[in-house]
Amino acid sequence: MIKYKLFCKNCDLSFDSWFSSSKEYEKLKNQKYLICHVCDSSEVEKTLMSPSILKTKNIVSLDLENDKYKKIKKKIGEYQMFIKKNFKYVGENFLHEARILHYKEKKKSKGIYGIATKNELRELKEEGIDAKIIPWTEDKKN
Repeated sequence: MIKYKLFCKNCDLSFDSWFSSSKEYEKLKNQKYLICHVCDSSEVEKTLMSPSILKTKNIVSLDLENDKYKKIKKKIGEYQMFIKKNFKYVGENFLHEARILHYKEKKKSKGIYGIATKNELRELKEEGIDAKIIPWTEDKKN
């Protein structure tokens, strides 16, 4: 894991984010998945960071951070299970299916979830269609 300090060029927000590797950061950056959580801009860049030096007193705080991470990951997993049980997965057809669901006369069908780009979500928002990005993790237990 690697931690980068990120900076939003749009709203001047500075924040930290963790990545599995520097290649993962570059991949997400190239695919425009790095988004400012305040202004939704994709104009997010890495800034210079000083290296973190591990001290013995930091070990206790790392354990606490690890516990927080595990709790958050567990909660995200619970949300994912709820979504999988109660919503229909539409994959790459999310944009099309969201429009069908929104403009349909009868609105009694099940909600949907799937894959969409930031620009596609912006299009939906402009049409008055409510769609959100949620964190999604893959279960990689062996």
